[in-house]
Amino acid sequence: MTAVAIDPATGSLVIGGAKVFPIGLSEAPRSDGQTRDGRNAWAEVSSAGANLVRSGLREWNLQQVDAQIAAERARMDAAAAHGMYCWPRLGNAGNLPAAQGSIEEQLLLKIANGLKSHAALGAYKGVDEPAWGGVLAAGLTRARTKLRTIDTDHPVVITQAPLGSAQSLTPYRPAFDITGADIYPVAYPPGQHSDLPNKDISVVGDVTKKMVSAAGTKPVWMTLQIAWSGITTNQQRPALVPRFPTLQEERFMAYQAIVNGARGLIFFGGQLTQVMRPRDAQLGWNWTFWDQVLRPLLVELTSPSVLPALTAPVPQAAVTASAADVELTARRSGSVLHVIAVRRGGATSRVTFSGLPPKQSGAPLTAGQVMFEYTQDPLPPPIQPDKQQFRFVTVANGSFKDWFGPHDVHVYRFNLA
Repeated sequence: MTAVAIDPATGSLVIGGAKVFPIGLSEAPRSDGQTRDGRNAWAEVSSAGANLVRSGLREWNLQQVDAQIAAERARMDAAAAHGMYCWPRLGNAGNLPAAQGSIEEQLLLKIANGLKSHAALGAYKGVDEPAWGGVLAAGLTRARTKLRTIDTDHPVVITQAPLGSAQSLTPYRPAFDITGADIYPVAYPPGQHSDLPNKDISVVGDVTKKMVSAAGTKPVWMTLQIAWSGITTNQQRPALVPRFPTLQEERFMAYQAIVNGARGLIFFGGQLTQVMRPRDAQLGWNWTFWDQVLRPLLVELTSPSVLPALTAPVPQAAVTASAADVELTARRSGSVLHVIAVRRGGATSRVTFSGLPPKQSGAPLTAGQVMFEYTQDPLPPPIQPDKQQFRFVTVANGSFKDWFGPHDVHVYRFNLA
């Protein structure tokens, strides 16, 4: 069994002593599926940085539960073979009535006893969107409490719909170890998935902040869009137009969620064959979106240039931006300070960042690099040339300037050694 804990300083998962930023697929392709070029599907997604797959059942059956658990363990075997973890649904076993010995309780104990020892168990998924579905917190809390009598080594995650106030979601705190929300703003018309007035894709940050407030001191994972029901057509809704996030939009939404406190990201909708290209539909997963959007983003997020920032604590020193519509987080990992900044919208302008600390020696900081933005010009000292040749910014008196357009993202790295 691999124990999974939560790092209190960062909200990251701790697995085998290492901090992990969860990047999940919901739903993932079949474990025995193939890409368009015939590669194993899970080998492909794990190679780009996905480390978590949603699994399990919405409806567990007491007469069939042993076979269902065996099938889930086989799926976990496949995940372990590719260095990934599973996030099985508790489904109907995640909401316990007050009476002892219910069918739901029997299922929950069977599931926990059957899965807790598997090395690829990452976390349990509680009832999905319970507040929107009218599921009271009491039954979910009873489920978590009962689960803890069997398995204390794996957290329970409850994902809410992007609806309601933080105050209305606060009663669910005792029911989870990690919470979050799904938010899918890309559609025609835009912004129909949330009840917030902001219809721009920057609503992702607004929902993230709301969930951080609702979570208290517990971590937040945000579920972002590949596709969702609001872009799928059927006989009742033939006028809907499938629309997917572009790479720029998905990158902005991912980093904006991180800036506003997300400590994990889940990507939903790759399995919706109704809106795929025919070749992808035959394979059962949206490999076109994967190749064009999600793979490049995950490769960036899990790169040695960016990943340390995702599992690092937020430092006490405040870095600020001169533009009110620029959101940022500054995080230190060892001797490296990362500043992740996103512009919600507005106009294009040059933004001033202030409050950068000096080097550890007390010498002034003079330059930094911008991750995944390339230049072939010689880099200034003390930055040493590397294989990336990332663009640099000049720092003076703890400040630097850079251009930002609407929905721009820049990830800066400063060496304080």
